[in-house]
Amino acid sequence: MVRLEEIIDANLKARPEEQCFWWENKWYLRADFSRLVDGYEASLAASGFGRGQRLAVLTTNCPMILALSVAVWRLGGTISPLNVKSGAISLIGTLELVDPFAVVTSDSIDDEADGLLKEHGFSCVKCAPFGELPKIEGKISSFTTPDIAVIFATSGTTGLPKAVPLTHKNIESDCVGVKDALKELESGDTFLNALPNFHSFGYTVNMIMPLITNCKIAIVPSFLPPSQTINAIVSSGANFIFGVPAVFSFLLAAIERGSAPKDLFAKAKCLYTGGDRLSDNLHEAAQRLTGKDIMEGYGVTETSPVISVNRSYATHRRGTVGPFIKDYEWQLRDEKDKNTSGDNPRAGEGVLWVKGSPVSPGYFRAPEITAERFDGGWFNTGDYVRLEDGGDDGVFIRILDRVTDIIIVGGFNVYPQEVELILHSHPAVKTAIVVGMPHPVNGEVPKAFILKNDGAEVTDLEIVKYCKERLAHFKVPRKVEFVGDFPLSGTGKILRRVLREREREQDKK
Repeated sequence: MVRLEEIIDANLKARPEEQCFWWENKWYLRADFSRLVDGYEASLAASGFGRGQRLAVLTTNCPMILALSVAVWRLGGTISPLNVKSGAISLIGTLELVDPFAVVTSDSIDDEADGLLKEHGFSCVKCAPFGELPKIEGKISSFTTPDIAVIFATSGTTGLPKAVPLTHKNIESDCVGVKDALKELESGDTFLNALPNFHSFGYTVNMIMPLITNCKIAIVPSFLPPSQTINAIVSSGANFIFGVPAVFSFLLAAIERGSAPKDLFAKAKCLYTGGDRLSDNLHEAAQRLTGKDIMEGYGVTETSPVISVNRSYATHRRGTVGPFIKDYEWQLRDEKDKNTSGDNPRAGEGVLWVKGSPVSPGYFRAPEITAERFDGGWFNTGDYVRLEDGGDDGVFIRILDRVTDIIIVGGFNVYPQEVELILHSHPAVKTAIVVGMPHPVNGEVPKAFILKNDGAEVTDLEIVKYCKERLAHFKVPRKVEFVGDFPLSGTGKILRRVLREREREQDKK
């Protein structure tokens, strides 16, 4: 059975004096990282954490979460990195679903969040970003299989918490598939780790993949403010830059106004983005300011996350997310989930379904939701795509539209129903519909269309403030429009698609 900690430990022991990670303007060796993992393992074991238990973590990027993951796996447990800014309601609901032994937070998390967790009965302990882990007074909760390495939390389409378990095999096969696909990648290259760890792209590709492939990591707490990301690239010499479109938007803007060196990406072998479509404007800005284009990849949390990626600048097809990585089968299905293409078609259009070793076994403790998206090992990505035959270079994917209503804000998923649930709790709101509104930096941002209760008085600013107190910042509607009615189908269903298309048309004007 594949175990991530066994692969990582073997790599660490083989070359203990080589550089492992960069943190706060200093490089640390693999031996330093091994000692950190050993200390966390001992502390967790002494606290009673063990096989089949889950440990939740709330922190910005730091050496602690990287080492804690390996320590948890050594003990047969599962790590669950969460977003402290996801909003109190979502966070507590997710923790109740994950049912962790304890929650580890860092100095970057405020005391109010700690207090909220303790108030709801969760055992908490603070750990410095690069310090010793205190003994934990945890609780022995229900057990799960030690095969599960990570559980990523997101919101379901109903607005209720949903969690995606990924096995050791899922993550290992995805990392190896990406490694084999990236033609420029070599042992010793340095990955920029600036995307958040609660996001599968940031966790798997920027944190775990370098440890598996004998590469190094430049750890940045967050890509904002851009100045700390710029410093990390310059100081560490990071040469594989992965980011969502918003990251590149900030960095390219900094180069253009002179707050970042013109040669910021001079050492970079490749610039890669995922999480959302990259606009033509960013493609052109990258070429003009750096002489390098930004290549796109594609994936979803349920696939560990990478499904496809452009291999190199030599074979790059702008506007596509590249060919499938290895270990995937694929189908194109129609709106009734009927296979219209056969297996592994080289051309055509339809809803993309995939199957393979990187695909999650299903949603955590949610068989009904699992049945909606999984079918005999096949997973519905929810994306309508066009496949293009690239000959020897593979089958390229072009994303045409999202079949689901998900709004992607700077690479982060926002489920409209979750925002609507909050809006409907406001006493002035009768009906609320949320759609994605085009945004030059984030790709999309939420916009709320609201039908007020008879006689109710409320302003758009009051609605936004209400949401800010209850939702993560990226889920808060940036614009509120009060309406007298909604476009309806013949059966009386609100046509969300019509509202979304109207926003896109207005953006073109």
